[in-house]
Amino acid sequence: MVAKSESDRITELLKTAKTIAVVGLSDSPLRTSYGVSHYMLSQGYRILPVNPNISEWEGEKAYPSLLDLPEPEKVDIVNVFRRSEFVPEVVEQVIRMKAPAIWMQEGVIHEAAAEKARQAGIFVVMDRCILKEHKRRKYSR
Repeated sequence: MVAKSESDRITELLKTAKTIAVVGLSDSPLRTSYGVSHYMLSQGYRILPVNPNISEWEGEKAYPSLLDLPEPEKVDIVNVFRRSEFVPEVVEQVIRMKAPAIWMQEGVIHEAAAEKARQAGIFVVMDRCILKEHKRRKYSR
């Protein structure tokens, strides 16, 4: 059996995922996390905001951390809009909630935390924009 390339795995993830928990999602339309999440919402994904500083986003209740999500088992992707130094804490939460994938946006890089996630069986996408990757694959849900 031939192992799938990272690109093939990303395509499969984006096709099959339904729910994305967005860590660091801002309620300000001026922030990248808002624009990217709004695009993903428009493409049919459910967006769960994870940010202790907001109460809701586009009608979805916001949660202070991933561990506060009411149904963590329904999260397909954890999308990270936090500075790289916060990634190890996020990875610990992703491992605890058993999410299948963590996506670190462009500029979010933490090799040690990514390796820890991989060792726990989590698919890791690092330093890539989920919006750009979705558009590049030219499909809609």
